[in-house]
Amino acid sequence: IYYGVVFVEGIQDTWLWVILDKPFYPALIAFTLNTAAYTTEIFRGAIKATPRGEIEAARAYGMSRAKMMRRIVLPSAFRRALPAYGNEVIFMLHASAIASVVTIMDLTGAARFVYARFYAPFDAFLFVAAIYLCLTFAILYLFRFLEARLLAHLKPQA
Repeated sequence: IYYGVVFVEGIQDTWLWVILDKPFYPALIAFTLNTAAYTTEIFRGAIKATPRGEIEAARAYGMSRAKMMRRIVLPSAFRRALPAYGNEVIFMLHASAIASVVTIMDLTGAARFVYARFYAPFDAFLFVAAIYLCLTFAILYLFRFLEARLLAHLKPQA
């Protein structure tokens, strides 16, 4: 988006140029659109995978469609979508390293700066890799905790 928007005819004359002129907002728009597409598909699949028996039971109970979605389908779909959504969050963390391509100073960009200034590629990139590893494990443990908490009713009784 950052490098391609300048080729759109007349974009520099509109109010959008104020937003798209700096690299942060095009990167944010690109990451948001990408993540929104994947997240929508994850939750759509989880909603579609709701067992037919749950929906029939809600209808037999006399629930309206909105109440059925709020009380039965969405909580069940959220629990089913949680592992795939955790993968998407970790993927987005790793994809954020691409932001340094559009001159945004992220972790990878900082490592490139250290490499260019001090000629220490191994120190800089190993440190950044360790930070990404720690962040990935923190997100992983957070989602595992949420899965254990929200899916506890599915574990066999001891």
